[in-house]
Amino acid sequence: MTRIYPDERAGEFERPPIEFTDGHDRDIEITVYADDDRAALTEMYVSFDPADRAQGIPPTERGAIEGWLDTILDGSYNVVASHGEECVGHATLVPDGEDAHELAIFVLDTHQQAGIGSRLLTGLLGHARAEGAEHVWLTVERWNTPAVALYRKVGFETTDTESFEMEMSLRL
Repeated sequence: MTRIYPDERAGEFERPPIEFTDGHDRDIEITVYADDDRAALTEMYVSFDPADRAQGIPPTERGAIEGWLDTILDGSYNVVASHGEECVGHATLVPDGEDAHELAIFVLDTHQQAGIGSRLLTGLLGHARAEGAEHVWLTVERWNTPAVALYRKVGFETTDTESFEMEMSLRL
């Protein structure tokens, strides 16, 4: 499939580690994923609210979650958001086999609407750009207006709106 990417590169993005206080006065740290984050990341997905799952991900059962993580953590760019020892967010850029990366981002429902998703996204894009990634795309349900607004805010442009999902892309 031939995807369309903006001609202009997106702006600059901060790179992890990133420490900040979120909108609910919690200390949050965003770091590049490391193997010792795996247990906390798995637990985050086990406790993930089924209502916050989109397009069938993340899976619901522990075994399926572990298999899915094996797939998306291998060869991709990953950052995690932590509040103390608890993983509260994860963003990944998974290679698509066509010299581009597909974006997925997840924040626990208890930590949404506090600015974590925005910082997680910009931290991931800053990390990926520094490591040489250039093309990023995503699909989002068109009625997910908070997500669409976030993606547009950081520079994603709509490239396809043919179905109930819209495709957006960005050039790093």
